[in-house]
Amino acid sequence: MRPGRTPYPCPPSRRGLLEIFLRLAPLNLGALILLVCSIGAFAAEDRPKARDLPPATPGQIEKSMQRGLAYLLKDQNKDGSWGSARKTKDLNIFAPVPGAHDAFRAAVTAMCISALIETGEADTNSAAREALTRAEAWLLKKLPLVRRADGVAIYNVWAHSYGIHALVEMYRRETPDGIRRDQIKEVILQQFNLLRHYESVDGGWGYYDFRAQAARPTSDSTSFTTATALIAFREAKDAGIEPPKDVVKRAVDSIVRQRKKDFTYDYGEYLKYRPMLPINRPGGSLGRSQACNLSLRIWGDTNITDTVMTNWLQKLIDRNEWLSYGRKRPIPHESWFQVAGYFFYYGHYYAALCIEHLGPAKAEQFKPRIAAIITNLQEKDGSWFDYPFYNYHQQYGTAFALMTLARCRPATQ
Repeated sequence: MRPGRTPYPCPPSRRGLLEIFLRLAPLNLGALILLVCSIGAFAAEDRPKARDLPPATPGQIEKSMQRGLAYLLKDQNKDGSWGSARKTKDLNIFAPVPGAHDAFRAAVTAMCISALIETGEADTNSAAREALTRAEAWLLKKLPLVRRADGVAIYNVWAHSYGIHALVEMYRRETPDGIRRDQIKEVILQQFNLLRHYESVDGGWGYYDFRAQAARPTSDSTSFTTATALIAFREAKDAGIEPPKDVVKRAVDSIVRQRKKDFTYDYGEYLKYRPMLPINRPGGSLGRSQACNLSLRIWGDTNITDTVMTNWLQKLIDRNEWLSYGRKRPIPHESWFQVAGYFFYYGHYYAALCIEHLGPAKAEQFKPRIAAIITNLQEKDGSWFDYPFYNYHQQYGTAFALMTLARCRPATQ
């Protein structure tokens, strides 16, 4: 969704909010609604700040993961997938049926598969192993059928990217079974072809086409969508499955075009001539810079040094509230710096991936601090979520959180 303007570039004081309320009261309902949202965001400051949280202990991380895994096992659909379109609210994002929901369910199921594998739960827990078996069967059957919902909605790119990520992990686990490995590889190659087909004419990927809605999308790529696909491509390459080089090059180039000198990344190419729009500033890029930095680094960009990575990891901790203010708010991009709620666990997951690319000393410095943010926000039922999204939000939020925590375990474990 293209971001709209937010009421303020930074939170006003409590007294200032009251003064603004009194001035806006005679004007219009829309202004009052924006103010109420602002008050709600400001109230979040009463929570402990991320930078002040004590580092998570190994025991806290494991306990939190077990609660999250129990939630996923309990929530799995009978057919082996996760998520559905059953929960709605008065305000729902544009999602043409059935294609949009086919894509959402495939992407979320792929993420849950990855969570079961990466936590190691499927290796030690028979219930998790059975859940993984059913989920893998569903993904191999349904993922090849996912396509764009209509001319505008290209949500399927998320299913292809997270599908590749899960399939690569499945491929690595199936070392003794050559026939199954070939089946998984075939689906990975098909996902490469689909991402080529749905690639923007300018390179990279967007998830809406507001231009010509042609067979080859005329959408502007978004930096984080492109980064997500590039990271999945690199994982496949590292597993011995070569992605298309020309598609990779065009995707890398599209992210570089959106990179600013401070390694803030524009939301999408359509905003590159508005670099100081709130969403294109560091506070708006907190949930994107991790993925974008990593995607460029693993594809050979030497500008992404350890210093760049650690600077942005520290910013994520120090300025975490800019992301947290948007968490659970129902309208995308309504929070400070035009941040959408669904960037929260996404940003922390890719931060954890960045940590893996640092030396041991620096990695161990950041692991317990990122883990503390995640464990502190776990829901009573064991799930995590950052954006109310039909019946996919707890599932994808929990998958992101589990994959993050799995990477935050101390190196000795």
